[in-house]
Amino acid sequence: MFHRKPLEERIAERVAKRPPLKEGKHFEHRPALIVFCVVIALVALKIVGAFALMKWGVQ
Repeated sequence: MFHRKPLEERIAERVAKRPPLKEGKHFEHRPALIVFCVVIALVALKIVGAFALMKWGVQ
């Protein structure tokens, strides 16, 4: 359609241009690292908040 290559070929070309992954690096994609850190921070905040509520008591 419109003289473009199929989607699969365009994706394959883009992937072929990428440099090889570096060993020991877990998050090549920056937004994935940000989402991971935010989720971990929210879980930690929830746990700390639960302990604070238990300590001071909620009525």
